[in-house]
Amino acid sequence: MSFSGDAKEELARVMPRRRCCQLAELAALIRMDGLLQVGRGRLIAILVTTDSASVARKVFRLVKSVFRLQARIVVRRKRRLKKSNDYVIILPVRGERPDLLKDLGIKAENGNFFFVANEDLVKRQCCRRAYLRGAFLGGGSVNSPEGTYHFEIITDDESHAEKLCDLFQRFKLAPKVSRRRTWFIVYLKESDQIVKMLSIIGAHTALLDFENVRIVKEMRNQVNRLVNCETANLTKTVNAAVRQVEMIKLIARTRGLTKLPQPLRDVAELRLQYPEASLKELGEMLSPPVGKSGVNHRIRKLEHMAEEIR
Repeated sequence: MSFSGDAKEELARVMPRRRCCQLAELAALIRMDGLLQVGRGRLIAILVTTDSASVARKVFRLVKSVFRLQARIVVRRKRRLKKSNDYVIILPVRGERPDLLKDLGIKAENGNFFFVANEDLVKRQCCRRAYLRGAFLGGGSVNSPEGTYHFEIITDDESHAEKLCDLFQRFKLAPKVSRRRTWFIVYLKESDQIVKMLSIIGAHTALLDFENVRIVKEMRNQVNRLVNCETANLTKTVNAAVRQVEMIKLIARTRGLTKLPQPLRDVAELRLQYPEASLKELGEMLSPPVGKSGVNHRIRKLEHMAEEIR
């Protein structure tokens, strides 16, 4: 199973204790994966479709706990993927249940039924967490931290995407929204924010797995950066040393090192003798020792002399 699938399996086992949180999560699941079955100007049933048996069981339990109603589950085998099933939870709406419809954020108008934002669902912080958990179970995914960091919730309703953004922001998160055809994607890209979101919705095992992989990944990246930096510095030092040796050999062939001032001659001879040494190491070999800047100053004089010869 994928990292996202493991996270959803974990969240499907989380059952809120308070009725308000159960209602918020159920409303989110219905908003994400629900259909309203209407006939003769009235709502007959609410259908929730999912490909996860764990999520289906959770919807069934939430309906029973919140509304004391017995839902029905129908299993349908997918045509394209023979080994996969769809689970349809059918919640029949018998008689006039304005309280049920209002609680779930369903509005009736001129015989039409549609989803609307119900602020009462997310008044409390705990209910906001539950609503985001339901939205993630209904239409979310999170990449494995081994790859690129990405957390998203997809909805087909622009107003709902705005509502999800507002809930993200109430937890000090900074989501972005992109549109893909008829879908609206609310997503996070920063690893710290994804970790915080996993904590908010209660995916603590997934959070720990994410953090473990992220730490190893960041340590590996840091080691690679250090190695690359050291390699670049070594390459730079070697190239500079080769150039300096060629320059000193040019001076030796044309003017002779014995005619140089003693400080320049000492540095030149040491460089020829130790072509792999750094400027700091050359300075420590001199008598008396000279700092890196002093050696660099003498090398520059030799470079200027070689330029004049050329």
